[in-house]
Amino acid sequence: MRGSGGSYWMESAPPHEPRAPLEGDLVADVVVVGAGVVGLCTARELTRAGRDVVVLEAGRIAAGVSGRTTGKLTSLHGLRYAQLRRRRGAEAAALYAEAQEDALRRAVSLCAELGVDAELERRPAYSYTLDEAGAAEIRAEAAAAAEAGLRATAVSETDLPYPVAAAVRVEDQLQFHPRRFLLAVADDVVAHGGRVHEGTRVTGLREGAECRLALEGGATVHARDVVLATQFPLRCHRTLLMRLSVRRELVVAAAVDERHAPYGMYWTPDHGVRSVRTAPLGGGRRLLIVAGEAFEPGSGGVRERHARLEAWARGHLPGFAEAPRVHRWAAQDVHTVDGLPYVGHEHPDTQHVHVATGFGGWGLGNGIAAGRLLTAHVTGAPRPPWTELFDPRRLLPVREVPEVARRQTTVARDYMAGLRTGRRCTHMGCELGFNDAEQTWECPCHGSRFAPDGTVLQGPATRPLED
Repeated sequence: MRGSGGSYWMESAPPHEPRAPLEGDLVADVVVVGAGVVGLCTARELTRAGRDVVVLEAGRIAAGVSGRTTGKLTSLHGLRYAQLRRRRGAEAAALYAEAQEDALRRAVSLCAELGVDAELERRPAYSYTLDEAGAAEIRAEAAAAAEAGLRATAVSETDLPYPVAAAVRVEDQLQFHPRRFLLAVADDVVAHGGRVHEGTRVTGLREGAECRLALEGGATVHARDVVLATQFPLRCHRTLLMRLSVRRELVVAAAVDERHAPYGMYWTPDHGVRSVRTAPLGGGRRLLIVAGEAFEPGSGGVRERHARLEAWARGHLPGFAEAPRVHRWAAQDVHTVDGLPYVGHEHPDTQHVHVATGFGGWGLGNGIAAGRLLTAHVTGAPRPPWTELFDPRRLLPVREVPEVARRQTTVARDYMAGLRTGRRCTHMGCELGFNDAEQTWECPCHGSRFAPDGTVLQGPATRPLED
């Protein structure tokens, strides 16, 4: 096997001194749980609004999902707009596009304001198909995206090294280095009075006249408002829990000569989904990043999936096969039944607990948009136009009920399997599966992940595995 590395974003980011864990009790206006794109962007907005903010991160800043994305910041999300127009109407599609375009503008302005070199590049984004049978669906997406307000056109040519049957092209999208960006945002939070603590795991949350958060080790944090920015909420009301599912997606990346590097950002549903983009390396080279092979956590066969993805890259993208080193990593995404995020009050009866989840693989733009929306909820400022579209309390469309029922049947099956085998997730007791590539135990129900020694690597679980 050629030399390999992990997440390129983690390896290439500037040195970052750990921030001290929180020791002892604490009182704040707002506690943000999680220091990824949602948590840090929300914390920054709240500190600028004059709130006393504390960010609590179980691991390290931007080292979870946000440090393992493909770094695409685009308003074109696969084939999202035709689906939205069909299910919810043209206005909903336009509001979704407005949220994404607002996030792109905010990313550009933040990079300029913070003076961070986040390797920001403007590139076109494409959704395409190789199959003539899928061309009509692509053209429908182009029409829906244009109607929603994007600079979208249907094209039949790209700069990929192989022909396509049809593609949607959207102009002026962005790609960047997510960890460089988020480390700068974290520094800005602290510079404006916020507090950021790494290595601080929240194990419980109770809402009352004030919110009380229990920490691993026994300390308690009190706050008026809590933002759960942990991707899958560590506390999740049953009405929200039943609408969420989790998928992992693999990424491989290798340095190629820039003359072989495609210029844009590309996504296709073909071959089980493939995503391609590049990042600057200097010296006449670019990093070619390829993602795909999505799977349910704990389903096994991850080494084979990695091999399949890398074989596709070698066979379709010039220069990849000759690279001496391949980076391999994976990201985890939370999906909703209607394809829209949940950002706002956790459930109808809560006033001070807010969530952001269900970005379906498009978390960077949606995460920045969530920061603005969550800040408006907490401060009472005017809310953005897409507030109701993203509301976790929205009614479930009748057509989505069978999908919810199917997911709950799957969860029930995995729970019963856990009772039989004894290898159970400490979140809700589902049977765990082993990821042979990353050497982790994973929960297919809600995505919790554990090291071989039982340590929690990713929630919503907060307790380690029992011996």
